[in-house]
Amino acid sequence: MEVPVKIYTIPTCSDCNFAKRYFKENEIPYTDLNCEEDPKYPEEVWNLTGKQVVPTIVIGDKVFVGFAENLNEISGLLKKA
Repeated sequence: MEVPVKIYTIPTCSDCNFAKRYFKENEIPYTDLNCEEDPKYPEEVWNLTGKQVVPTIVIGDKVFVGFAENLNEISGLLKKA
């Protein structure tokens, strides 16, 4: 079963781009929610985390703020899926 992956990003964020590259290289489908293109996305990030931080990554019902520092947990979660 595929676990839905959403990533809230902005184009100039290097950690966001690293996360997207990781998902592409590992053939993990994800939805890229660009916070600069739609004002509702930053609001969703705030509601999820209480912060305005990208990347915010949502995998199923788990929310991660940042990618590099959460890589081990994210990759472990996706391998189980």
